Formats: sequence, structure tokens, C-alpha cells
Amino acid sequence: MFDWDDLRHLIAVSRQGSTLAAAKTLGVNQSTVHRRLLELEKAIGLTLMKRHPSGYRLTELGEALIDHVLAVETAVQTLEQQIRALKHDLKGVVRLTCPEPTVPRIVATGLLDRFHERYPGLQVEFVTSDRYLDLSKGEADVAFRSGEPVDDTLVGRKICDSIWAIYASKSYVQQHGRPTSIADLADHALLGFDGIMENHRVAKWLPVAVPNGRVVSRNNSMLGTLSAAKAGVGIAPLPTTLGDAEDALIQVLPPVDELTRSWYLLTAPDLRKTPRVAAFVDQVLEDVPALRKALIG
Repeated sequence: MFDWDDLRHLIAVSRQGSTLAAAKTLGVNQSTVHRRLLELEKAIGLTLMKRHPSGYRLTELGEALIDHVLAVETAVQTLEQQIRALKHDLKGVVRLTCPEPTVPRIVATGLLDRFHERYPGLQVEFVTSDRYLDLSKGEADVAFRSGEPVDDTLVGRKICDSIWAIYASKSYVQQHGRPTSIADLADHALLGFDGIMENHRVAKWLPVAVPNGRVVSRNNSMLGTLSAAKAGVGIAPLPTTLGDAEDALIQVLPPVDELTRSWYLLTAPDLRKTPRVAAFVDQVLEDVPALRKALIG
């Protein structure tokens, strides 16, 4: 209906009583003030100011609207103060927890570079772990986590799916052959999980899918399992993002539906409202396509 900025010129003239004084207050030319007043009146179809020998005064219509105009000014000032406060708060560290193997893939997306460019006062600190850190206890601020959320007090969004397949090293296949089905895994050396990985979905799936399986090594980290598989120790279920990236490994069996999980971005509700975490979450949501590529492969 009209240019919001024209209201500033109306307020200045009503307070100063002249276009010249208003121009000095606003830091513009007198002709600009006069033109903006005319444009405002034309846009709304009302005469708001009248020129008198002693200067400009509000008309009756102007008097009827001025309180509302001043309310707009107050709202804008409040908004500006809030923006300044938020900028002041956009300093410090955002602690991001995720499985260690995903760190280089996340970095490679350029997400952190774009975030630091936009918010130079904020830094992202990785807190890597194969276990789920407790966000509500402050062990981290934000999590990239695969698997359905087990803590319903957290808030977040699904990013993509995590696909798992069965892998063996080329040397293992040359020496022991290649399985053609999940049932065939019973005839091969398998890599299992223990420690903090024993409650992982894959750790529970393996003994059910291959009840007579021969587990020759157990690891408490995904990187440990990956290393053992590359070394030819045995066959292992692995995320395709890890297995497909290794030249030493072969996907001996296709993705297993039962092992498909979802990647989520999660944080605690109170942290989601803080400027630093809100800024990071918003950046992530802008970069979802790049993250999907990094997390899925």
C-alpha cells in the first residue's frame, strides 16, 4: 500500500515542524523529505500534513493516524534492538556430536565453511563418539544421529536414510570365496560388535540373521570394524558410505532392508532456542542436499 520508510519522514516532519529540520535529522535532502511525504499521501489517499506560516503541522487525519505510525516506529526500534542482541549472542562454540567416520564427510560438504563465513563469531567443535551422548545433560549441543530417536524430549528433523550392506576385502574373497546370500554367511568368518556397540541395531541383527555365525573378532567402534574388514579378518555389515569408499572392500551382498536407519539432526528444546544453536540448525537445514550426499554417499 505504501513504502514503510516514508513513515520515517512523516514522523520527522511532525516532530521538527519543517522539512528542512526533518532533512537534517534524517540525513537527506529537503527535497527528498518533501517528495516522500507527497508519495505517502498519494499512496494512502489522505492528506497528512499542511504547510503553515510557522511550519508544517499534522492535519486532523494525520493526528488520527500518528499514534499508529509511532507504534510502527517503536516496533521497528524493538526489532533492531533484538537483532543487535542476537548478533551479540552469536559468539562461542557449537558442540556437534556424530560418529567419527562421518566427520570428514561432513567437513567435505563445505557446511562448516559456509557457517563460519556467515557467523564468524561461532565455531563448531566435533564431539565424536559411537555412543549416543546425552544432549539434555550438556554432553553436546547438536547431534547427527542414525536410528530412530530414543529420547522423545529431543527435537529435530530427519535428514536422510542410512543404508547398510555386507562387505569383505578383496583378499578375503580371493582366499575364502564370496557369499551369495545372508544364509551363506554362516560359512564365513564374521566381524561382530561389543562394548558401546553391543546395543547397535547391527549387533542385534547379526545373531538373528546368522544364528550359527562364526564371529572371529569383535569391535567397539565402527572404525575398528572397518579396519578389520579391510585387513581381511572377516566379513562385516557396514554403512555404504564407509564400505563403498574403500578400494580394498567389495560389497559382497546388497543393502539389507532390516539395517536401514534414518539420520536425524537433534537438539534439546531449550538449546534450539539459543541463538548459536538456532543459527547452526538453520544452516544445516539450508544444506540438507549436500548433507544427504555426504551421509548416504
